[in-house]
Amino acid sequence: MKRVAVVSGGNRGIGLEICRQLARRAIHVVLGSRDEGRGSAAAASLAGQGLSVEARRLDVSDEASVEALARALASEHGGVDIVVNNAGIAMDGFNAEVARRTIDVNFFGPLRLTDALLPLVRPEGRVVMVTSGVGDRRKVSRSLQVQIGKAELTRAELIELMRKFVGDVSAGRHTAEGWPSSAYAVSKIGLNALTGVLARELAGDGRGILCNAACPGWVRTDMGGAHA
Repeated sequence: MKRVAVVSGGNRGIGLEICRQLARRAIHVVLGSRDEGRGSAAAASLAGQGLSVEARRLDVSDEASVEALARALASEHGGVDIVVNNAGIAMDGFNAEVARRTIDVNFFGPLRLTDALLPLVRPEGRVVMVTSGVGDRRKVSRSLQVQIGKAELTRAELIELMRKFVGDVSAGRHTAEGWPSSAYAVSKIGLNALTGVLARELAGDGRGILCNAACPGWVRTDMGGAHA
């Protein structure tokens, strides 16, 4: 049976290259993209190279979109082997809406997609979080570092911390509470911590599924910019 990989944000940049590299390893790739047209064009380009790729609409900030993908994968493929949480945003400016939107896409998005697809992940499967070097816990206060970095951190505690950041920004007290003025950095700090939480949860799952985070570095993409 051919292995199946799902890649969110797969229509451009790092996500597109992840799709290409996985497909070159004889893996069938489900290229998830919020924009159906761009996703289809990207998949067609890869298929034109003889690669096994299909496009699916996927908005990780939309529960209905995530659930629809999970149903389609269960029906058409019976399961998946690899989930790559690549979709993410880096917004200009810093305010309550930027904080809310960034945390929703970059932290809760991977959590939504992973939770929806985990029942479909086959034994020895892999879950990968595409992270960033800016997700360094040293950017937050010592108190927050201890809370986020503790070995027994639960998903409920982590979710509460991410919601607290958004609330603190909205209330104008994020600096006093130990947060940096960067929603992107906090979202990646949260994503890194989430990787550890999920890895611990999966350790008792029995399927041998591994959850890891991978930092591709500063890459010359639409998000990374021309100076990468």
